[in-house]
Amino acid sequence: MLNFEFQNPTKIIFRRDQISKIAAEIPQGARVMMLYGGGSIKTNGIYEQVSKALAGFEVVEFGGIPANPEYEILLDALQVIKAESIDFMLAVGGGSVIDGVKFLSAAALYDGDEPWNILKNSVRTFKGLPFGTVLTIPATGSEMNSGAVITRKATQEKLSMGGPGLFPVFSILDPQVIASIPKRQLANGITDAFTHVLEQYMTYPTEAFLQDRFAESIMQTLIEIAPRVMNNPGDYEAAANFMWSCTMALNGLIQKGVPTDWAVHAIGHELTALFGIDHARTLSVIAPSHYRFNFEAKKAKLAQYAERVWGLEKDDTDSLANAAIEKTEAFFHSLEIDTKLSAYTDQFEGTAEKIEQRFQERGWLGLGEHKSLSPADVKQIVTMSY
Repeated sequence: MLNFEFQNPTKIIFRRDQISKIAAEIPQGARVMMLYGGGSIKTNGIYEQVSKALAGFEVVEFGGIPANPEYEILLDALQVIKAESIDFMLAVGGGSVIDGVKFLSAAALYDGDEPWNILKNSVRTFKGLPFGTVLTIPATGSEMNSGAVITRKATQEKLSMGGPGLFPVFSILDPQVIASIPKRQLANGITDAFTHVLEQYMTYPTEAFLQDRFAESIMQTLIEIAPRVMNNPGDYEAAANFMWSCTMALNGLIQKGVPTDWAVHAIGHELTALFGIDHARTLSVIAPSHYRFNFEAKKAKLAQYAERVWGLEKDDTDSLANAAIEKTEAFFHSLEIDTKLSAYTDQFEGTAEKIEQRFQERGWLGLGEHKSLSPADVKQIVTMSY
């Protein structure tokens, strides 16, 4: 196992009925911007709880941050931040809202003329406008990491950003919020978290025994609680395990000291940018084809995953590895998530070539844990996903 450092400064407040504690976590006298999405928090009681907790602060609200947070809308929020001299933000939502607030955290202190260059030029943020979060949809782990992904609708681009200045100061995680989440979003959240773990695990053996078992335990937990969460989102214990699994899947712990992949995400982001497909569903489309295309390089880890996570027993590595891919697809299908691009759009022809060209233009010439996947390889993986 490689040497590493791990520092995560986000304070996690995890239990029921904790939204009222927001006031104690925000500096006294702060001018606060409260940001949220499409308004569901106004029907499930969360908005009322947050507003009550912020009663002692000057608060400016900004709603309407969409799924796959859009650059153009975030620029409107940025104007308000500067006009109102905001010095603390509170993201009330899921990964999209939190990611949007991370962009605003960086952009508010950015010296350049074009904030999109933060993403385009992979500018790392070391100091941002401070913010906290109230998590309403578990999935992305954005409540305890420093990364974000932003969509620019005008150019059909979806790019990532990050840096040590973009960790939330605190995050409120109340599993009770899951009771009001639609089933489609619950399925997305389970799939998103599961694939996050796969991206950090499904590489090649490195004798990082504990790291492997951390990853395997998260996947086993998601498999175990998925039916309970889908059938009864009000099941508090299942909801708590689901929420914590999503956070642990991408708070930086399980990737320390081991190789990681992230090619599935890089390709999946393009499908969202081109077609507006839910992020989690693009991952389910690409992952099986990615593993089949890179079968020889990944089969040892696939076989280990088959045995340890799915409890499979077969005589040879190839059979186990193939069965692991099939089990993964079946798990996604059990959540009513399709794993072929053609299930989401009838305009899929030519997608592989378009993504290949985009990766070439950006100079993305080596994806995956070995940095060996070329744009031409990506084209083949996408074609296999039709």
